Amino acid sequence: SATGSVCPHGTAGVRSEEITELIDVFSKSQYRAREVTPSVERIEERCLELFDRDYKYSIIHNTNGEVCGHYPRKIVFLEYESSDNNKESFESTVQISKLQDLVNRSKMARCRGRFVCPVILYNGKHVCRSSTLAGWGELYGRTGYNYIFSGGSDDTFGDAEEVPEDDCAVRNNDSQLFDKVRGSDIKLLKYLSVCYICDLMVENKKVKFGLNVTSSEKVDKAHRYADFTLLSVPYPGCEFFREYKDRDYTAEGLVFNWNQDYMDAPLTIPDFFTRNLNINWSEYQSWDLVQQTQNYLKLLLHIINSDDENGLLVHCISGWDRTPLFVSLLRLSLWADRAIHASLEPSEILYLTIAYDWFLFGLVSFLDAPASSESPIPRAHHHSEGTKATSSGPIYIPWQHLLPRSDN
Repeated sequence: SATGSVCPHGTAGVRSEEITELIDVFSKSQYRAREVTPSVERIEERCLELFDRDYKYSIIHNTNGEVCGHYPRKIVFLEYESSDNNKESFESTVQISKLQDLVNRSKMARCRGRFVCPVILYNGKHVCRSSTLAGWGELYGRTGYNYIFSGGSDDTFGDAEEVPEDDCAVRNNDSQLFDKVRGSDIKLLKYLSVCYICDLMVENKKVKFGLNVTSSEKVDKAHRYADFTLLSVPYPGCEFFREYKDRDYTAEGLVFNWNQDYMDAPLTIPDFFTRNLNINWSEYQSWDLVQQTQNYLKLLLHIINSDDENGLLVHCISGWDRTPLFVSLLRLSLWADRAIHASLEPSEILYLTIAYDWFLFGLVSFLDAPASSESPIPRAHHHSEGTKATSSGPIYIPWQHLLPRSDN
């Protein structure tokens, strides 16, 4: 069955041993949907149990990674909040078969097949995540593309087709191909009622060895994404956080160097989102890491609290470092206000966001060790301070208090 509700309400809270096991698995290997160990299966099932506490959901099937190799095997589509009174009644608010079909059709549109995926349900709105749009190189030769993009080794699309021999003839039809795959991507976005697209890339297109390997909605030449509100909110990638580690994880005063040749995506936000936030956005290049993260989070919270029914998509390039950072912060901020996951205890929401938002969506920069020099995880713990989810006052999310206490 595609329907959720797989465990009884009142399941015991997350134990410290479970978080220890999660971090241990997370620190040693990248999640791959077709290479699942018993430990990973336990993590997957635990996430489903935690979602089931507060929501009715359906499953987008990705059993052996056939849709995306670094997305969960069972992708949760949250349909509505449940209560004890209606736990046994379920009426789907979407056609899950249609959603699955749209996912299958749209996966080629985005880098590494990381399609638009709903991950948070708030006031009936879907917050989604993805990678950026795929460029010409990936669409025509995903195997060769991934070899270049990853620096020489990537099996994510090892079964993908090679570039056709009659390459010139195919290139002449590239506009039609973009129409098809990006058209499917747009259909998926609209089916999920997504209107706002927040792009965290610091460049318009990702360039490797002189080749445009990815694109983005904001530079789509045919203006296919004109129906959406596009926000360019450039945020440094994981490479920048070597400096963060070198400073003993002190983010205050750490300012990104914006004067680099490849950075051609300025901050661009519609006036109707900025006028009520009391933030001087023209100074964004002078903000330190704390200010930048907090102000971007305030912006995202403002968007999803706007007086409409439109959802939000957040993405960076591959969608597995900056994207989960802000998805995780959104989930924690909304949880802190009891606006989502209202029945989860601190240790449970901590487990869920690490396991689902980070690990099961294929974070790769955490592989060396939990204290990897490029790991974005510690900054997520730090920057959740001082941001209120549903009102104007600041809150402090005390991450040290989210950790489960010892049984001794």
